[in-house]
Amino acid sequence: MENFKIDVDADGIALITFDVPGRSMNTLTSSVMAEIPQLVERIKTDDAVKGAVLTSGKASGFCAGADLGDIAGGMIGGASLQDAYDAGWKMNGALRALETCGKPVAAAINGLALGGGLELTLACHYRVVENDNRIQLGLPEIKVGLFPGGGGTQRLTRLIGVQAAMMAMTEGKSFRPNDAKGAGIVHEVVEKGQSVEAAKTWIKNGGKAVQPWDDKGFKLPGGGPYHPAGIQNFLVGNAMIRKQTYGNYPAATNLMKAVYEGVQVPMDAALRIETRYFIKTLMTPQAQGMIRSLFLSKQDLDKGAVRPAGVPKSDARKVSVLGAGMMGAGVAYVQVMAGIETVLIDQTQEAADKGKAHVEELLKKRLSRGQMTQEKFDAALALVTATTDYDHIKGSDLVIEAVFENREIKADVTKRAEAQLAEGAVFGSNTSTLPITGLAEASVRPEDFIGIHFFSPVDKMMLVEIIMGEKTGQTALAKALDYVLKIKKTPIVVNDSRGFYTSRCFATYVAEGLAMLEEGYAPALIDNIGRMTGMPRGPLEMHDDVALDLSVKVAKQTQADLGDAYVPLPGAHIVQKMVEDLGRYGRKNGKGFYDYDTKPKTLWAGLSDLAPVTIKDSTPELVEDQKHRLLYRQAIEVARCWEEGVIDDPREADVGAILAWGFAPWTGGPITFIDQTGLKAFVAKADDYAARYGDRFQVPQLLRDMAAKGETFYGRFAPEKKAA
Repeated sequence: MENFKIDVDADGIALITFDVPGRSMNTLTSSVMAEIPQLVERIKTDDAVKGAVLTSGKASGFCAGADLGDIAGGMIGGASLQDAYDAGWKMNGALRALETCGKPVAAAINGLALGGGLELTLACHYRVVENDNRIQLGLPEIKVGLFPGGGGTQRLTRLIGVQAAMMAMTEGKSFRPNDAKGAGIVHEVVEKGQSVEAAKTWIKNGGKAVQPWDDKGFKLPGGGPYHPAGIQNFLVGNAMIRKQTYGNYPAATNLMKAVYEGVQVPMDAALRIETRYFIKTLMTPQAQGMIRSLFLSKQDLDKGAVRPAGVPKSDARKVSVLGAGMMGAGVAYVQVMAGIETVLIDQTQEAADKGKAHVEELLKKRLSRGQMTQEKFDAALALVTATTDYDHIKGSDLVIEAVFENREIKADVTKRAEAQLAEGAVFGSNTSTLPITGLAEASVRPEDFIGIHFFSPVDKMMLVEIIMGEKTGQTALAKALDYVLKIKKTPIVVNDSRGFYTSRCFATYVAEGLAMLEEGYAPALIDNIGRMTGMPRGPLEMHDDVALDLSVKVAKQTQADLGDAYVPLPGAHIVQKMVEDLGRYGRKNGKGFYDYDTKPKTLWAGLSDLAPVTIKDSTPELVEDQKHRLLYRQAIEVARCWEEGVIDDPREADVGAILAWGFAPWTGGPITFIDQTGLKAFVAKADDYAARYGDRFQVPQLLRDMAAKGETFYGRFAPEKKAA
């Protein structure tokens, strides 16, 4: 076998080492799945084998789950529903054979086990995990529009009960080793390097070769659907899933169906039920869009798919950050976590020290959770130099400018920093709206000037938007991408434009909420509709989050830059009055569209004076129409960015939209949303909105041309065609 190595010791215990060749992490590929039945047959029929211990040969982890590009592709591409079911059953059938092989099998978990990786261990009779807080155990499939399809819905539920299992699976929750033991997912936690020996000891001490659910006396923890207490899990769970998903995610509903039906029958029938619902979910447009964008495309981008060919790889060892506010300090934190020497500069030593203190605070959280040793904590913090002295920039490979959104200030720090930089070092501006080409006018070497746009909070937001100015060179782009990949963020590359890609498109969501407010929609209705689209927050509360005064500042800067060509957004006067006359800046000062001095926050009572409510009541038809209004407005702006050349890769457009501003993940992203709607239908609906609400819903000519030809973005602009 290619993926498993078997060594039988003097006690007759087979040590099975899982080690997929040519990969840094084990995944369940079609090749692995083909070998598991061979593995089971060896354990079952070899008289010399008394039991088996399954562990990983990788230093990076036990198993990261199924290779969706390989496994799911085969299921989706089946010639019939039966073919898809048969492909889906392979894993369930193989793991069921493992747990019924008649000999004790233990899992020695020496690294992370996620998705199918955890499901593989759940099919073992005993689970030992090493005491390392870097190890995660969980079933995160819901995050890509699926649910566990390798027995996870049935085994986890039978181990820990319906309520705990459903919460873990619908949230995609990961457990640290001791938490997993406390939850009942693993049997034993041992020190590093001791998992194999502990697993062998269990076998030698008479480990039982029968799963709990295969015992005649087994009872489901907490009770099933017909148990007085158990029924409550399904009644309440059904309501909670609806509250969390608004019906946008078939995976969550099908997950509950699989659990509800599965716990009422023996395991063999339960696994067949799970497989049917898994295949049904896999074939939904939501799952296929999410798998492509959040797994396959994101994986491509994380591996540098858009990096210029022929440019030697770089390794940023020292990076200076200008501006030690929350953004700059956040950048400093992710840098030191990647082992990068960091110079944190601000106007005063007090401000610089405050930035370093924020880095220290984030590091302390990791230390307290056992995710970092004291030695590594001390080494990471020592990488940060907080200063006001620009001389410290000397020797930097890259500068990240994260100062206030003001052209004059940015121009000043650009000149001061560049005076210290060696030839070939890159200057990156972390601006969210100001065009890079204009900012680069302050640079003496615009070919090395680039936009590197982080999102707040930097330690949690995974996307970085890289912006090419008119004179930015390919070497600077390659170095910026190498840096972003080193700090373990997902990069997208866009061309220069006001607001670039993410800020420009996100602004349409907030602006459309303001337009609805101006039209007389009740504020609560606006935000509820926004949440129902699948966006993380409603447009008004999201506006509060990003700061109302920032919107006013950006609007004034845009007006100054565009002059007579400037067109105020609907409802902009409402925000301006809130900021300039009433001092309501949003969440940051506790006063915006909402008041934040109570928990939970409440809508500001005075808002009705600025925007009288005439539309209070809703119907299902109105809600559905306005949900699409909010999604279409964003998608149309994405299409305009495409026609203008701001972005030209469907992967970057979709992944960037979901990771940057939370564009409804169930859609797979705005480009997938347009493609799956169908260009002809999308244009017709957009024209209807344009007739009702104005020219901001007018689609670019590109969409009309594509609709006439029956094209799709992923067909016409496939990444492989771009590469060719």
